[in-house]
Amino acid sequence: MTTTPANDLHARLRELTDRTLSPAARYGHVGVLLAASAMAVLVTALLLTESGLPLRTTLAFGGLLVVAACWIAYSSWVLSRRRPLFQRHRVVAGTMATVFSGAFTLAAVGGGLVTGSALAWTAAPMGGGLLLGAVLLLVHARRRHAALVARRDALLREQADGGGSE
Repeated sequence: MTTTPANDLHARLRELTDRTLSPAARYGHVGVLLAASAMAVLVTALLLTESGLPLRTTLAFGGLLVVAACWIAYSSWVLSRRRPLFQRHRVVAGTMATVFSGAFTLAAVGGGLVTGSALAWTAAPMGGGLLLGAVLLLVHARRRHAALVARRDALLREQADGGGSE
């Protein structure tokens, strides 16, 4: 059987769009789902059983619940998808990591300024490192996503133009 340019184009499009998460990626996202769920259960249990928590602690626990809920929603979204994500899930994860590590860093700096706590000032550089790592991952994810979308669009244009010369 001979391969025509149109058949080759269809094969390249199929290869690009038939990709699903690898088993390792699926297991990783299941791990994120389980870890975030465990975090949410533990923080909720602390909020419900510990009376008289200071307002700062209650607000911090509320923030942790929001973070856990976001990671639960993210991992559920990725695991439930049945079509290609074109690395969009990595862009979403990178954005979430950037926002959450930025919030942590700001909270550490704010805590250091307000309370003068040495612990807060120790946590601030750690948060800065996390923020830098998250931003680097986000930039890489956006570039990879853009490259895959550009490849898909080029193949679709090629298909619309008749699949090349025969």
